[in-house]
Amino acid sequence: MNMDETINRINELYHLSKERGLSPEEKDEQTRLRKVCIDSVKANLKSQLDNIEVIEKDGSIHALHKKGE
Repeated sequence: MNMDETINRINELYHLSKERGLSPEEKDEQTRLRKVCIDSVKANLKSQLDNIEVIEKDGSIHALHKKGE
């Protein structure tokens, strides 16, 4: 399931929860899909942050590192 399908299913489950409530299986699915979505956002953000480079005034370029490295 790609991210668009995952988000669409999360939205479907949300609307169902407002209309009639969710079964325990649907609640579990909703929780699992939300975790997949959040994990994907975190991974994308980490990837972007890992690729940031700083250009110093002297023209040198270096990658950012975690604090304390």
